[in-house]
Parts: sequence; structure tokens; C-alpha cells
Amino acid sequence: MPKLRYNNIDNVSTDKTLKQFRQWREDRRQKQKDYSFVVPSHQAEIEYLHANREDTNITWVGHSTFFIQYLGLNMVTDPVWAERMGFERRLAPPGIAIQDVPPLDVILLSHSHYDHMHLGSLRKLYRAGTLLVVPEGLKKKMVRKGFHRCHEMKWWEHISIGGVKITFVPAQHWTRRTPFDTNTSHWGGFVLQSEQLELEPAEAPKAENGEASGETELKPPTLYFVGDTGYFRGFKDIGERFDIHLTLMPIGAYEPEWFMTSQHVNPEEALQGFLDTNSETMIPMHYGTFRLADDTAREALDRLEAERERLGIDAERIQVLGHGETLIVHNRPPRKVK
Repeated sequence: MPKLRYNNIDNVSTDKTLKQFRQWREDRRQKQKDYSFVVPSHQAEIEYLHANREDTNITWVGHSTFFIQYLGLNMVTDPVWAERMGFERRLAPPGIAIQDVPPLDVILLSHSHYDHMHLGSLRKLYRAGTLLVVPEGLKKKMVRKGFHRCHEMKWWEHISIGGVKITFVPAQHWTRRTPFDTNTSHWGGFVLQSEQLELEPAEAPKAENGEASGETELKPPTLYFVGDTGYFRGFKDIGERFDIHLTLMPIGAYEPEWFMTSQHVNPEEALQGFLDTNSETMIPMHYGTFRLADDTAREALDRLEAERERLGIDAERIQVLGHGETLIVHNRPPRKVK
């Protein structure tokens, strides 16, 4: 029986020919790149992270790996603590040593590429009680690997865990781990919401005399982990469905652009996707950890900053983290979605 193969919205193809791979290799030989810039490393706030169950915060470990504390849950996205990716050494150490990661409630996997799903890291992080959330088509493999508490999701499906609603949303990408399993599991991103979050603005709280106090009730922020993607109309769809406060958006592995465009956003497309989602704040990711393409971390950040200025986006809306740096995300007034 033929295997089910998953597709992108509008059936956008990311397939490449052998000729194109050879052209990329030839192009790479002619480039001279400066890899001297290294993403700054910060001393992770380990004691705070182990003690905290109240604040919403995000700590960048590296690449697409974040440690997230949200409504009392400890989560990790796309866990990769590997020292190498193929023949390339890691460019900077993980922001949190894997043995220092607080016990996890949930691990979110956007797709099965090696730079997003490292089995060695998963085995060190996974414990009894940890739930592994994966795209459709991947559960059988993960259970076979020993991750028995595993839940798989289709696009737009959601699961509720401890008061947190987790929705699996589309991305434009592909996946493969062997020559025989191309696109046999799906790919996407995750939106994290409070189960109690209303899409309409909350009713103003009442004062002791029964009259409206004039204050607006603050709500937990909604977070969007994009995963790995090219620029696509799905950003607008997601922005129309959710009141997103903070987006974790890839900006790297885009060069050569003629080769990568369907599967990885460049910095300008990343900012456009951020605007499409109507999100308030963006944290860049997917750069400065592994050499997956021909762009450098410095180039990605410089292009991001130039485009931010050109578009007139306030500087404080783009939060560039160092490895190990933690951003506390405060509650905010709810907004109506489009």
C-alpha cells in the first residue's frame, strides 16, 4: 500500500533536482563568508526557571529550541542539543545545558528534520509524565522509538493541557529523515493560548459600588511558534484566527534564495509574515546555531534591522535574544481579532 504523502497549502512544492543541488554546491565554492560573529551567550537564570510557575517567559536555547514557561507548564520546542549537524559543528553552545532544563510537561515538535528533532536530546529530556506533541504521521515512529506518551495533530486541531490550549497550525515546508520517508509526516507551528482567553475584550471589572472601574482585565499572552517555513498565505490565515501577542519567527537558512525560497523565509519575508499575523512582538530564531545554508547570523540580523527601519516597525517590537537569555512576557489587554 503506498504511503500517505503530505502537502503544503496550494500544493506548493519544495522538491529540488539533483542539478539544482549541484548548482548550489558550485555557488558555495565561489563565496567567501565571514563567520566570526557569534550570537552572544547569556548566563541562563536556572534558579529562577526551576522555581517559576507563574510568569510567562521564553528562553532561547539556540536554533528553533526554546524553553517556555506558560500558565504553569514547562515546555520545549524542537529540542536539539546536538554538538554537530551533519559535518558541521555547532556554532555556539546551547543557552541552557540539557541537564539544567527544568522537568518538562510538554515537548513540541514542528517536524522531523534533524535540526528540529534530535533523538538524543529527546531521550534526555523525556520523562514519565512528559507529553510529546507531534505532527500527523509521526506518532507511530516516536512510539516505536520509546516515546509512548505521544499525541499527534492535524493542521488546526488543538489539545488542552493544564489550562493551555495548543493548536497545530500550517507552515510551508517539507520533511525527511531517510531516503524513503519524504513527507510521510506533516509539518507546522503551534499557537499557545489560555483556555479561558476570550476573543472579545473582557467585561470591565466592577468596583465595590457595582460600577465599572474603568480598568481592563489583563489576559495571558498568546504565543505563536512558527516552526520552519517559507513565506505563505497561511500567516494571514493564522493572524485572522488568533489574537497573537508574540511570534517566534525564523530568519535564517535562506541563502541561496533561489534554492531556499519555498522552504525558508528570508529576513524581509519574516517581517512580512510577522505583520501578516498582526502580532505585537517578534523573537527571531533559526539562525546562528548551525551552518545549514550560506547566510551568516550577522547578515540575517543586519537585513532584519534594515527592513524593520524601512517598514517603520518600532524597535521594541523585535526582541533579539542571546542564547540563554530569558524574556518575560507580561499579560496584556485582549484585542479583537480581524
